Amino acid sequence: MIYALVDKETLKQKGVSLEVLLQHISTFPNIPILQYRNKLAAIEEKKEDLEIIRAYYHGIVIINDTIELIAHADGLHLGQEDLREYSHDLKEAVDLVRQKIGKKILGLSTHDKEEILSANALDLDYIGLGAYRATDTKSEAHVGGTTLLEAAKFSKHPVGIIGGVRMDDVFEAPIVYKVIGSGLYDGIK
Repeated sequence: MIYALVDKETLKQKGVSLEVLLQHISTFPNIPILQYRNKLAAIEEKKEDLEIIRAYYHGIVIINDTIELIAHADGLHLGQEDLREYSHDLKEAVDLVRQKIGKKILGLSTHDKEEILSANALDLDYIGLGAYRATDTKSEAHVGGTTLLEAAKFSKHPVGIIGGVRMDDVFEAPIVYKVIGSGLYDGIK
């Protein structure tokens, strides 16, 4: 299964509109999940983008970090630091987020075996694990490569490999799905 990561900063850098990318995504069969990531925009721009996404894309939409817009998405993805803004106790933090999003999908970024093991005790629907390769949008990311794939085996949650994953990458079980980001932007004008 492919999980499409739509990063607004990358779109701007490449001079690609959200609509053009969504049309490109629609050419790939069976992309059931799309994550929208926009770290810099105001809430109103993010809301407008979510409306555009809903007009072009008919699968599950996950919003990155912006819990205020959960009504416009099917789920929420948080980074470790973002989750800790709710509480330094991760279980308490997830419980607080769950109170706000209800039964909607909740994902958490992880980076290593230690974070995966901590995530196993949390009420999550999936984890993102990465970075697999170096990327332009995550210059500070720790690159895990095949070590990441070994760590994924310890997760009780479905795992999305994030960061530098390419369309032609193949992962063996227990990877349930993979996240693609930069590969979606290749060849778009």
